[in-house]
Amino acid sequence: MEDSSVKVTQTQEKPVGRVRPGVPILLGVLVLQVLLLVAGINLAIHAHDILAVLAFILLALLFIVYPGLKSLKPQEATVLTLFGDYYGTLKGPGFFHVNPFCTAYNPAATTKLGQSGDVSASKTLNLQTNSEVNLSSAQLSDKKIPLKLLTLNNNRQKINDVLGNPVEIGIAVIWRVVDTAKAVFEVENYKEFLSLQCDSALRNVVRNYPYDVTPGIDTTGDGIADEGSLRGSSETVARRIRDEIQEKVQVAGLEVVDARITYLAYAPEIASTMLRRQQASAIIDARAMIVDGAVSMVEMALKQLEESQVIDLDEERKAAMVSNLLVVLCGSQDAQPVINSGSIY
Repeated sequence: MEDSSVKVTQTQEKPVGRVRPGVPILLGVLVLQVLLLVAGINLAIHAHDILAVLAFILLALLFIVYPGLKSLKPQEATVLTLFGDYYGTLKGPGFFHVNPFCTAYNPAATTKLGQSGDVSASKTLNLQTNSEVNLSSAQLSDKKIPLKLLTLNNNRQKINDVLGNPVEIGIAVIWRVVDTAKAVFEVENYKEFLSLQCDSALRNVVRNYPYDVTPGIDTTGDGIADEGSLRGSSETVARRIRDEIQEKVQVAGLEVVDARITYLAYAPEIASTMLRRQQASAIIDARAMIVDGAVSMVEMALKQLEESQVIDLDEERKAAMVSNLLVVLCGSQDAQPVINSGSIY
């Protein structure tokens, strides 16, 4: 029986095999070109046409060396291909010379998301940020891959929480490229891939939580109700989002360092209703606290009157006193007392 399983091979990052200092080669080529130019002109003047042509041909061939000159700043890398094959990754700051037939490859160089440290694109784009980006010609050919920490701010998403209430939520993801070969060869566009995985992970995690603490809700999947919520457990929610994103983007050679919730609110269509609900809940809690305190104060007053034997009250008078004290203590407006200068009976 034939094995129908398909083996998936991943490209592993490797350094460029042969790297030479760029400054000596640049100076040497410039000196040779000047000498060949002078020699070609002199040979042409003295009617040595064949030798002059050869000198100019050599002068032109030396221009092939220039594409092999590569300059990198700290925390930058360049993925090089040679006739379609992965040649290696050039890392580290400096000025180098590599095989001049190698070409830099970065399919995400023309993609601009809502993130820091990403200013390279080939045209006016309108991705994620909903704003136009005008680019200079110097940025068009920049295929370098930044290795520094980057921040991705995805658009706010409208997601239903575990109770079905629509909420709007946005996250900021701090990430970086750790394997340049996987980033450019294993996925079509590693920036868009990361953005889509952030959206997916955010939706998968948020739908397990209520917006606010709700009894009887299991947010961890262990079958036990807990007090997790988007508003009260933002650190836990962010950590779960970060772990899920990391699991998905590891194949692309990316590392998610941190994730943070940057915006959280009810969707506009239910925001006013939920606000009234929260206000009603707050009023009920406040009233319950006031009544509890008033009952304790009335009980204390009656007890002290009995212990000090200032006055003896029958049950009917006690009920009237309790009623009056509760009205005074629980009322939302100041009471207007009536002074009785005669007998209370």
